[in-house]
Amino acid sequence: MKWKGRRQSGNLEDQRGMSSKGKVVAGGGVIAVVVILLQLFGGETGQQIAPIIEQVANSQTTQQVEQRELTSQEQEMGDFMATVLADTEDVWNQIFRDYNLGDYKEPKMVLFTDAVSTACGSATSASGPFYCPGDQKLYMDLAFFDELQTRFGAKGGDFAIAYVTAHEVGHHIQTILGTSNKVRQLQQQGGQVQANKLSVAQELQADFYAGVWAHHNKKYLQAGDIEEAMSAANAVGDDAIQKRTRGSVNSDSFTHGTSQQRIEWFMKGYNTGDIRNGDTFTALIN
Repeated sequence: MKWKGRRQSGNLEDQRGMSSKGKVVAGGGVIAVVVILLQLFGGETGQQIAPIIEQVANSQTTQQVEQRELTSQEQEMGDFMATVLADTEDVWNQIFRDYNLGDYKEPKMVLFTDAVSTACGSATSASGPFYCPGDQKLYMDLAFFDELQTRFGAKGGDFAIAYVTAHEVGHHIQTILGTSNKVRQLQQQGGQVQANKLSVAQELQADFYAGVWAHHNKKYLQAGDIEEAMSAANAVGDDAIQKRTRGSVNSDSFTHGTSQQRIEWFMKGYNTGDIRNGDTFTALIN
């Protein structure tokens, strides 16, 4: 991906190199709040953050923050992430104007190491990249992309990172368009299998939006970029992950979609560039 020397977003918060030490005292309402969060944030956000929520409301924290200087490689990666975020801003601002969707509210991106506090709770790097609708921010521990290659078998390359970033921006699009809220309402009305299907549709739509972004960002793509994105999508399909971790596949428990589905919806967005073709809910639920 051609990215050096181009515009960088001012919506990036770099918390890497920061570590905090101190005592955390949590109030008695933590368990109840965790349950509410799990009900509210289904799909990707709920699944990824749920295991690592440490404390939420009714907590008091005494912390001492220490900071180290970032390496030159870390600084370059920060510049890359700021450029990718700027590209998503340019594309989605234009799409919102073209489709009369109102003003596009640009999300912020937080780069962190090891752990981070969000409006959805506290998270560790085990959560992987995620989007929090509570503060409308993307959270990225960049160590995840090393794991994407070593553990999940995806190809390396900067565009794999760009694809994941664009996918999380896709969840932001769903939030500001009201899709995420409708999904949560429907999930509360049905059983677990139906809730999982809705989650899959929501995740695949975010992949579709990532493809739409790539379509409108073609002038900066290089040979092999789309293959990198498809390799990443293939690696994080529910079936691929279940085979790797369990040795078997249970489609009723899917929450993100199969590898083939993730690739197909990304490519549909990439090939058409038209957000009107991204109704994954009708395609999968009805």
